[in-house]
Amino acid sequence: MEERWSTEHVLSLAPDAASRKAAGKLSSPAPWSGTGTDGAALWGECRGSGRTPYRTVIELATPAYQCSCPSRKFPCKHALGLLLLWSGAPEAVPTGEAADWAAEWLRARRERAEKRAAPPADPEAARRRAERRGARVAAGAAELRLRLADRIRHGLADQSTAGPWEEVAARMVDAQAPGLATRVRELDTLPEERLLEEYAMLHLLATAATRIDELPPELAATVRARVGYTLDAAEVLTGPTVRDRWLVLGSRDTADERLTTRRVWLRGAKTGRPALLLAFGRPGQAPDLALPTGHLLEAELAYHPGARPLRAALGTRYGAPEPGPAAPPAGLTVAEAVAGYGTAVADDPWLDSWPTVLAGVVPVRAPDGWHLTDGHHTVPVRASAVPEAALWRLVAVSTGRPLTVFGEYGHQGFAPVTAWSAEHRPVGLSSS
Repeated sequence: MEERWSTEHVLSLAPDAASRKAAGKLSSPAPWSGTGTDGAALWGECRGSGRTPYRTVIELATPAYQCSCPSRKFPCKHALGLLLLWSGAPEAVPTGEAADWAAEWLRARRERAEKRAAPPADPEAARRRAERRGARVAAGAAELRLRLADRIRHGLADQSTAGPWEEVAARMVDAQAPGLATRVRELDTLPEERLLEEYAMLHLLATAATRIDELPPELAATVRARVGYTLDAAEVLTGPTVRDRWLVLGSRDTADERLTTRRVWLRGAKTGRPALLLAFGRPGQAPDLALPTGHLLEAELAYHPGARPLRAALGTRYGAPEPGPAAPPAGLTVAEAVAGYGTAVADDPWLDSWPTVLAGVVPVRAPDGWHLTDGHHTVPVRASAVPEAALWRLVAVSTGRPLTVFGEYGHQGFAPVTAWSAEHRPVGLSSS
């Protein structure tokens, strides 16, 4: 029998609270007709205010959605309602062959995926494009090194010749190095006491970008990723994969005017390897990927190449997420976490943070900010990454007792994402 998603899992896909509320009203069989599933997809027609019902189809693996309603939210309330109906009342969504209109959308989607996965039609042309981009990136990185040296030569305190970095960032975009452009833009927002540190790291990255062909393969892959080269998930999945039962440690959404980014952190139950999955959505659209914290997912992951592999692409899944172990995940002392981050930075000098589980720590609010302490050592909390209300929630979960906390530890402190209560129930800390 196929695994049905939990209500929590379905609602985590919703783009906002209004969509969750509206979906609840469509989670009963009454407004639906022609519903069905073949184990890989759901479909159904939902009665609305008009004469023609809205046709909704959902491909479960990604997941992906299609609905004939005019909503700009994604997934819409009809897709969420159909998922809730399937989850809570399986008998209302019988197994069968897809309706013609649903089958057509599913077929077209498969064809598009196959076309994206196909090798380039002209490998020689692809090689020439790669060479041209490499030359542009190297030229842009060389220019950036000169700009940074010029600022240092005049002194950080001398602003008479220092204009905004936006012009330099635009030059990096022209050089097809968006990663460099992003880091350059951030220079205008940094406090003066951090400028020299960032100048040095950016100069190191620009120097490496001009000598990529001379670097060891793993470090070269790290530099390419930092500079802004990207790999499609399909391309990553053509390489080696790691099959494991992956514990979902936590997730966090960040948004700007162009994009919502969802980060989901995993840890292999057998391998112990950490992994980071990324998913993206347009404004008003929740990212497709939704894995409940504390659950286990048996699946294959393929890691993006690098000196310290972390980001991964999700490949074949072997079933739906299942409730994880009753106990919280094994964690580190504060001293062990600091040493672990140091080891990671030795592999990737530009690594801002590393996923870390701290065991037996208590949250403390001091005059200089929030801290986590294990009684022997203390680590500052990077409060800018976590809403104040979430930090007070951490205190409420702790009630003065030691906790297990997952988050990202780096040179700016620890950013908590998930805490495990005394009842071993995971509590998300990444939202207010």
